[in-house]
Amino acid sequence: MQFELNARTRSQQGSGASRRLRRANKVPGILYGGSAVPESIELEHNELLLALRKEAFHSSLIALKLGDTAQTVLLRDVQMHAYKPLVLHVDFQRVDATKVLHQKVPLHFINAELSPGVKLGDGVVSHAMTEIDVSCLPQDLPAFIEVDLRELKSGQSLHVSQLVYPQGVKPVVHGGDDPLVVSITAKKAVVEETEGEAAEGEAAPAAAAPAPAPGA
Repeated sequence: MQFELNARTRSQQGSGASRRLRRANKVPGILYGGSAVPESIELEHNELLLALRKEAFHSSLIALKLGDTAQTVLLRDVQMHAYKPLVLHVDFQRVDATKVLHQKVPLHFINAELSPGVKLGDGVVSHAMTEIDVSCLPQDLPAFIEVDLRELKSGQSLHVSQLVYPQGVKPVVHGGDDPLVVSITAKKAVVEETEGEAAEGEAAPAAAAPAPAPGA
């Protein structure tokens, strides 16, 4: 999947210039990577905000139109206002079609309601990961990785090595690690664990203070 986004070269630098851009409903940004020098850019705020609200935008190739040319880039960082829906700054990295890239992509969990652990065992699905780091050529980059829970029983789990990856896509792991992705816990075990934690949290009754000695 590939998105399109419009940008313009930004000539003025500094915090004052960035504030003026934001008042004009634009977002300052930086474009870097590849053999070209980094470029300061600006984008229309509403167009960018709309794109950021789409999950796939964060892990897909983007055709960034800058002047008369379009460059293939990836979103690398975005700074948002603490509590307002305002984009403060954005970073894009140029992509070389011939070089393998590393990118985090979201995990989409499907068929949980059909899994024996949930349907028959009334178990609870526990997600240890919601995204995964993969390596691939740019043209093979998936918008997401699908995790099918259809066959998962109570007490069973899936690890990174057990997921199904599109052709040309590999998970990025360190050493011999095989991180947990998702598991189904039996409801009885969940209830017992919760009850045990509640019992531990109950304070023991305070011992009664000894009565004062006669004549004290």
